[in-house]
Amino acid sequence: MGRTLFKPNPRSRQVWEDLDKYLNFCVDYGYRYDPADLYNNRSYPFQQFRKLEAGKEPKDMWSEDARRFAGWRPDFKREDRRPYRGPRPE
Repeated sequence: MGRTLFKPNPRSRQVWEDLDKYLNFCVDYGYRYDPADLYNNRSYPFQQFRKLEAGKEPKDMWSEDARRFAGWRPDFKREDRRPYRGPRPE
């Protein structure tokens, strides 16, 4: 048989492996998957992914969304809220 002509670049292989890890993270923790967010430190899902890679616990969006959709609201007592009375006098 002939020689293999295709030898994958280790850098590109690492990118594909990171994309697979990022996809699994987004599915497991309930984040929106966007491949453009990989290596973008400004995006919140990638920040949480890096947190998981560092061994810390990321925020689980499945539980956050479950609380929001179940009608959970912060408990504000009506007597604690003051009505707006205009600008403060100086």
